[in-house]
Amino acid sequence: MRILLFSLLLVSISSTAAVYRWVDENGKVHYSDEAKPNAELVEVKENTQNTIVLNDTPIIVDSTSQNDAIELVLSIVSPTHDETIRSNEGKFDVIVSVTPTLPRGILLALFIDGEVKAQPQSSSTFSLMGIYRGEHIIVVKALDQNGKVLASSSPRKIFLHQASVSRLAKPTPYYATKIN
Repeated sequence: MRILLFSLLLVSISSTAAVYRWVDENGKVHYSDEAKPNAELVEVKENTQNTIVLNDTPIIVDSTSQNDAIELVLSIVSPTHDETIRSNEGKFDVIVSVTPTLPRGILLALFIDGEVKAQPQSSSTFSLMGIYRGEHIIVVKALDQNGKVLASSSPRKIFLHQASVSRLAKPTPYYATKIN
């Protein structure tokens, strides 16, 4: 702990480094924290340091959006939690209930396993295709025009089953052969 405090003290002392002024062969004046030939040490006083004063800027808030803030409730109606979906094409629909109705400018985005799987839309039904088999977590989020999440559904776990290629192929008949 003492070493850390000592290190910080050294850094703060070194931050008040000297400033040097010199004029080059073209008559141009330069300032630096490194001494150059024919450079003179400039004493820096507190009142010569640059300071910026920021005036408080009034923030204009659209009072209609703040007073009329609507709390959206999203819930996935279909598929149900822990539902097994059988589709070789990985095809199924996700239906979402939005309460109250979705305000204009707010879009719904469908996430499967944490990744967006459909373009954000105003419709509450997502038609999916090409989803791979296995366990998946589905979440629907309401987004404003800036992509800020306004509401989110509870995660919904589903299982997608697809027939394997070996089951789709016709079985080969077994012939008993005589070995000579």
